[in-house]
Amino acid sequence: MAIVLLLRHGHSTANEQGVLAGWTPGVGLTERGRRQARDVAGRLSSLTLARAVASPLQRCAETAALALADAATAPETDDRLGECHYGAWTGLHLAQAAKDDLWRVVQDDPAAATFPPHDVYRAESLLTMAQRVVGAVRDLDAEVEAAHGSDAVWLAVSHGDPIKAVVAEAVGAGLAGLQRVRVDPGSLSVVQVTPTRMVLLASNTTAGDLAPLVSVPRHTPAGDGAVGGGDGGSSTTDRSPNSPAGT
Repeated sequence: MAIVLLLRHGHSTANEQGVLAGWTPGVGLTERGRRQARDVAGRLSSLTLARAVASPLQRCAETAALALADAATAPETDDRLGECHYGAWTGLHLAQAAKDDLWRVVQDDPAAATFPPHDVYRAESLLTMAQRVVGAVRDLDAEVEAAHGSDAVWLAVSHGDPIKAVVAEAVGAGLAGLQRVRVDPGSLSVVQVTPTRMVLLASNTTAGDLAPLVSVPRHTPAGDGAVGGGDGGSSTTDRSPNSPAGT
């Protein structure tokens, strides 16, 4: 089945200020974030991407443009990959948010967390956000596979909480496991989407060759784990451009 690379945007001005950006306009990358995105471009050079889809928010658009500067694939946008709608928490300093009673709900019972309403910024629950993003990844992955085959690799550029939701889904933790996942700015996580489940291949990587991370067991049905843990590469399907199998 197709594989998705989940790229969190690079370090942003909101990250620098310690605020929850949400859908605030005008939040772009810092110089550190631009370096991170350029580093991603180097990591992607070993792969052929079938498609790239990004959140429409500025920090993701800037990250996608830099990460794909040398690629043949131009990024598209999809609102479903956008950040959680934090409502009245939008623009809030994280230190201040931590004093709110809702903070403990977000940490300990994410499925019960709904952000407070606001006159300007939409509010949604973490559950709605997770369903939106996981559903989008499944839909987009199916489109990629239908158009490019089961060996295709594609890129989704999104935000911390949305990517955490997909990773939590991939390891079977669901939304309850959201805060057990770390996704740093500029990091890549790798997920295989199969008919039965998502499978996590790598999480929160910030350096190194991506080709081994998009390899899956060759002799195991899609979605099944290799009994015993696999052999580390000799029985995997290599999806890099220079693969001996031509995949």
